[in-house]
Amino acid sequence: MSSTSNEEKSLELKIFVFLTVFLAPLLSVLLVSGLGFAIWFSQIFTGPPGAG
Repeated sequence: MSSTSNEEKSLELKIFVFLTVFLAPLLSVLLVSGLGFAIWFSQIFTGPPGAG
């Protein structure tokens, strides 16, 4: 095992932790809240479902 291999594994682990702990939850919250906002905003103009 060379030091380069250990450095690459360390970097890979850091990237994995960043993706799983920070990026994935943040993107899922943004996606769900964005969809909720879009539905809410569309209902301002069209009314609730079945109203018209």
